[in-house]
Amino acid sequence: MIYSSSQLLDKFNAYLLRLSLDRNPKGLYEPIIYELSLGGKRLRPILMMFAYLLYKDDVDVLLPQAAGLEIYHNFTLLHDDVMDHSALRRGKPTVHKVWNENIAVLSGDAMTILAYQLMCQCKAPYINKVLDVFSKTALEICEGQQYDMDFEVRDNVSIEEYIEMIRLKTSVLLAGALKIGAILADASEEEQQKLYDFGIKIGLAFQLQDDYLDVYGDSKVFGKPIGGDILENKKTFMLISALNLSEEKQQQEMMRWIRAKEFNPKEKVAVITSIYNQLGIGDLVVEKIKTLYNEGLSILSSVNGREAYKSELEKFANHLMKRNM
Repeated sequence: MIYSSSQLLDKFNAYLLRLSLDRNPKGLYEPIIYELSLGGKRLRPILMMFAYLLYKDDVDVLLPQAAGLEIYHNFTLLHDDVMDHSALRRGKPTVHKVWNENIAVLSGDAMTILAYQLMCQCKAPYINKVLDVFSKTALEICEGQQYDMDFEVRDNVSIEEYIEMIRLKTSVLLAGALKIGAILADASEEEQQKLYDFGIKIGLAFQLQDDYLDVYGDSKVFGKPIGGDILENKKTFMLISALNLSEEKQQQEMMRWIRAKEFNPKEKVAVITSIYNQLGIGDLVVEKIKTLYNEGLSILSSVNGREAYKSELEKFANHLMKRNM
């Protein structure tokens, strides 16, 4: 039997529901259950399972690790929402809005511990390798988040610095999911690295896609208000490119809005978006997304795993890209 991504999603969600998270104190665990109930694509668990299925069949053995990674991912979203003062996540109120910031921080801390507990639920020969990848990944995500915050108060962020930040903040978790799946399937170190590199490339493409959707997406589909990055002066690929390509008058206008302490949010989003349109920034980022994504698919094509699952993995990635763009 060849599993499709939808079948793996059903398998994973059924396992997640079986996890015993209905515990006391309720004030600690109910926000965790709520955060996980917000849904999402479950992209990372599915990538981990596909990486495993490239080499072995008994995919149920890594469901604990897949759940650990998904719980950790949701922890990062929970804390990001606190730090960004976000009101919505996937179209619903964020944890700190339903409860408060202190509860959100503490429940997030508990999620990291749950994630590590689940990661350790593999056979002894794999534990050190799995935890090495997971711990390195978790630390790099923190590094990426710090860079992201640092960039908010800098005017001279380069494209190269931004790409490295999103590699750390977003790509490494996708790459880590694929590598852990390959480790648990006894794939060679070369194969593990290829899948990791594939994850880095598609992760960069997905994050740039998020940047694009924050400006040009539909808020009902995107799950949060459009223009959030603009309002928070996030140094995205789009803003950095616009500052680099703009004429003096356009650059001065952008910097005036970036430095303004008081402003009309709708007007700020409209003005910055208009400058993006004048400079063709939307087309520029779409081209970069395509380049990174195709580089990722080229790496995947060199993997020596089962062709049926290489095809399913590519199909899954293609579906995600087309659904969001």
